[in-house]
Amino acid sequence: MVENLEKRSAAAIGRLIAKGELDPVAAAEFFLDRIERDRANPSFVLVTRERTLKEAAASRKRHREGRPAGPLDGVPVAWKDLVDMAGERTTAGSALFAESPPKEKDAPIVANLSAAGLVALGKTNLSEFAFSALGLNPHFGTPRNPRDAATPRIAGGSSSGSAVAVAAGLAPCAIGSDTGGSIRAPASFCGIVGFKTSEGRIDKRGVFPLSRTLDTIGPLARTVEDCVLIDMALRGRSGPPVRPLDLNGVEFVVPDKTGIDDLDAAVAANLEAAMKRLAAAGAKVKSRPAPLIGAMRALTAQHGSLVAIEAYAEHRAILESADAQRMDRRVVRRAMGGRGVSGDDVIKLQRGREDLIAALGAELKGALLVLPATPMTAPPIDALERDDELFRATNLRAIHYTFLGNLFRMCGLALPCGEDAAGLPTGVQFLAPGGDDDRLLSIGLGVEIALSS
Repeated sequence: MVENLEKRSAAAIGRLIAKGELDPVAAAEFFLDRIERDRANPSFVLVTRERTLKEAAASRKRHREGRPAGPLDGVPVAWKDLVDMAGERTTAGSALFAESPPKEKDAPIVANLSAAGLVALGKTNLSEFAFSALGLNPHFGTPRNPRDAATPRIAGGSSSGSAVAVAAGLAPCAIGSDTGGSIRAPASFCGIVGFKTSEGRIDKRGVFPLSRTLDTIGPLARTVEDCVLIDMALRGRSGPPVRPLDLNGVEFVVPDKTGIDDLDAAVAANLEAAMKRLAAAGAKVKSRPAPLIGAMRALTAQHGSLVAIEAYAEHRAILESADAQRMDRRVVRRAMGGRGVSGDDVIKLQRGREDLIAALGAELKGALLVLPATPMTAPPIDALERDDELFRATNLRAIHYTFLGNLFRMCGLALPCGEDAAGLPTGVQFLAPGGDDDRLLSIGLGVEIALSS
């Protein structure tokens, strides 16, 4: 077995397999063994061992016959348990679906990754209905952040299990969803890379919905290169149009205190250091007021949360039934926030959002917006479990900056950005207008080099 396989990126594992230095079945068994040994940390809801070994054997056969399906053929991947897999139930992190009938077919994105040769390891834990940025789950257990062995800390949510799987070396990559930060927040808390795609870029059929407007699918991984290749495979593409972009002349806009107003000292210091590295690499880094951020926050404060509105409409039959008593009370409370919103408010919210999206695009003029991924490092789990008001406030704080990317219909890339004094990771996110995913990833490849130098 290749040394330190658990620390290698998906792309690196793909190259080892392609060169004949790593057998796909051996790789699958390696990660299955790591998952089994880490069962005390509930990052996986389900391990699909039979499917895993079958897909790995098929990958081995393709490679021996000289017909690999792509650069990630044979690479293991974990799936957030709101994505349908043939023969398995989808729980969406809820006890309501723990004994639901198995799905008859793979979601299109699962079929796409299988066609690209990736090997499914199983389904990962999440916040119930994917409706929390903290990752607590009273039904299947709360995944613990592997970056602190002494104090149980959140991994972030809602893609908590997917982030833990990658950060703990249980899988080289995982698939999550992002409605208000559910990929970028856990990536930040766990010190890995997370990519939030643009609305509509990735097929959402066969994926449990929270907000059909804002839900997006994307990867959590070790490198930007991994995100490029996984994004390509999720869309069923055979070749990436993404190449590293020289940072010379690329403009990054960092809001001043009118847009960034709530950071722990280590997060602020690491963000400033990261911007200095980008400037040293030739980028144009500008700090300026961000009134549109304040305007978007004011719009939602006045007219309601689009996520809560759509979540209530989507799951009203459950939320208004006795089944709601079996759900996480904190999730129910958030979803019920969309109950009494008027049609007038919904229209004003939608129209105001469109106006602000257009205004921000015109203001940026091709620059990337830079924000902290999370304003703090991962907090301990215990106090959040005991205090619902602390949970509410911490949840809102965790998505204080990521949610802006969803509201402004942007694609976003979260990267590790240093640590605090206790060794806990901090993260930074780079945001581009919706549809600019390829350009964002191209720049991200260069940013990753600059930040790691």
